[in-house]
Amino acid sequence: MEKFISLPGFRDFYPDTCAVRNYIFAQWRSVARRYGFVEYEIPVLEPTDLYRRKSGDEIVKQLFHFQDGGERDVALRPETTPSLARMAAARQRDYRKPMKWFQIGTCFRYEKPQKGRGREFYQFNCDILGERNPAADADLVALAIDVMLGFGFRAGDFRVRLSDRNVWPEFLRREGVSEESTPAFLQVIDKLEREKEEVTAAKLTEMGTSLEAVRAFIASKAAGYAPLEAVMTALTARGLADYVEIDLNIVRGLAYYTGTVFEVFDCGKGMRAVAGGGRYDNLCQLIGGVDLAAVGFAMGDMVIGDLIRETAHTNERLQQWLKTAGKVEVYAVVASEARRTEALGIVQALRDAGVAVDFSYGADKVGKQFQTAEQLGARLAVVIGDEYPQLKLKQLAARTEETVDAAAVVAAVTAALAS
Repeated sequence: MEKFISLPGFRDFYPDTCAVRNYIFAQWRSVARRYGFVEYEIPVLEPTDLYRRKSGDEIVKQLFHFQDGGERDVALRPETTPSLARMAAARQRDYRKPMKWFQIGTCFRYEKPQKGRGREFYQFNCDILGERNPAADADLVALAIDVMLGFGFRAGDFRVRLSDRNVWPEFLRREGVSEESTPAFLQVIDKLEREKEEVTAAKLTEMGTSLEAVRAFIASKAAGYAPLEAVMTALTARGLADYVEIDLNIVRGLAYYTGTVFEVFDCGKGMRAVAGGGRYDNLCQLIGGVDLAAVGFAMGDMVIGDLIRETAHTNERLQQWLKTAGKVEVYAVVASEARRTEALGIVQALRDAGVAVDFSYGADKVGKQFQTAEQLGARLAVVIGDEYPQLKLKQLAARTEETVDAAAVVAAVTAALAS
């Protein structure tokens, strides 16, 4: 018989790996809500032209796209920004500005699977729409920093590299480089750290500038450039500036960025960028015909998950969380099959009170039931036996017990769990 396995670049989430995923999601949601963001969702399937409108025909090579039963050219979403722009443009009048929205969901890209990158992945997206003030850019950078701190990362573990694409046109004018060369030039800057030096130098010379001039400009950190200084001033006021460095090498590869851009990197540089984003003031106009400024960033679950597990103190925090997350709190031990009906009533009463309870479906021996309780990580055991309505309430770790009346067991259990 043929055995089926998951496709390349797709993942199975067994309970243990699903718990890690939920840990990441919980931190994302917690920080986003603290910053006043509200959650939204978009379709997983969109017209392929939506992505062409934003990124051009080249994006099609990275899409899972096909013709549906209605002969429409559709694609699984590779990202959320075009859909967000479509939604925002359609109903932006119905929402107070700025619109601070976040989303967590699957994205799909047909590319070579490798560490930190799959063909299906989860992505955390935070966007602020309808606000041009650099304070919005600073708030997103601060949110990204707080996400990292929430996972337990420290100042020496990660760095936010901050830039602004608008600093480069002035450099190009000074160097006499034609305006038409700007997109190609920014692509060269984006690959500066990944491409061979001689290849980069040759491309820059062909455009009319030099690698030496570019490096000197990067070293200047755009001193005096007001938008960047405004972002840094806001981050300094929050006590977060030490996590950030101005690095003009960061331009982000996507052409739709229009201003501030930033990326989060691990200081060991063992990972690709952990997160990234920036300002994209023209996208809502391009997709929905509405002039709506926007700034946003995204973080994928694969890179951050790897970094959490490979950093000792963040992995320790994760393991502590996993010890209690989703665990059974109470195990109902049926010590007498004659009292199973009463035991089921107690199980249901505890569950109705919000307590996580489990029990044996069969007539297992009492010793095996206690063994199961410990394997499940239960803190308490309620023993229902022939003495009913008198029950035993056992603290499994402390090996202590007390007698409680069945009518008072819910109150006794909730008090014991609270203590």
